[in-house]
Amino acid sequence: MDYIKTKGILTFRRHLLDLFYLTLGCFIMAVGTSLFLLPNQLSSGGFSGIATIIYYLFGFPLGTVILALNVPFLIWAFFKLGKELLIKSILGTVILSIFIDLLDQIPVLTEDRFLACIYGGVCIGLGLALVLKAGSSTGGTDLITYIAKAYKPHVRTSNVMVIIDIIIVTLNVFFFKQVEIGLYSAISIYLMGKMIDIVFEGVNFTKMMFIVSKNYKEIAEEVGNKLGRGSTGIYAKGMYTREKRMMLLCVGARGEIAKIKQIATELDPKAFIIIANARETWGKGFKRD
Repeated sequence: MDYIKTKGILTFRRHLLDLFYLTLGCFIMAVGTSLFLLPNQLSSGGFSGIATIIYYLFGFPLGTVILALNVPFLIWAFFKLGKELLIKSILGTVILSIFIDLLDQIPVLTEDRFLACIYGGVCIGLGLALVLKAGSSTGGTDLITYIAKAYKPHVRTSNVMVIIDIIIVTLNVFFFKQVEIGLYSAISIYLMGKMIDIVFEGVNFTKMMFIVSKNYKEIAEEVGNKLGRGSTGIYAKGMYTREKRMMLLCVGARGEIAKIKQIATELDPKAFIIIANARETWGKGFKRD
């Protein structure tokens, strides 16, 4: 009974945290849309791009139009997606639409399209990342990709989203008859993607170094003593010299790489070093769940 009660409490806390992320993410997305992109006729792709055209053509509230456009896909998703994802998607779509229409009443923050595309893209990307962290959706292209994956699990969702965004931004360009709108919108969409990457991968990017040296023992020991970083020895063979050597693999933060390089070159000026980016690093000394 205690186990079931504890599990129930943890599940409730998880749903509560997901709802917090979802609400906060929708609010931040609405700020980027209503206060930056919409007043400057810019688009972040997806249904908001279509809704922007309808907003300027008929004067209908942007949030309401986004919600209306999502209704058919939410009904479709009812038959193809899990109940939890569908409920969260409905919540996300409704909350975002309400926030967009509320914030649309606030005076414009900037009429500079360059500033608008930057801040709008950053806000929408940050907000969408929080929504995705909650395992939810705000409808639009991300909901379409969920549905597409339900039919074809191996489809590349990034390709689907890019194609849809390109089509919608192109429609915005034709409607407003300004190529600049497409160019600025492209910047916003790019920044959205980068913000999502930062939220999911963190800003503490790591690098890895491959060091080939006859003094590998001394280098590994010095790196451990001075930086507290471990090293992994990998047996390697030079195909040109036919010599068998030990290659060290060291992983560290960006600020530590220069120090590791300095240690290696001081102990062996002829050391062969390769430095590469590590997309994510998990485990001791780095981020954990």
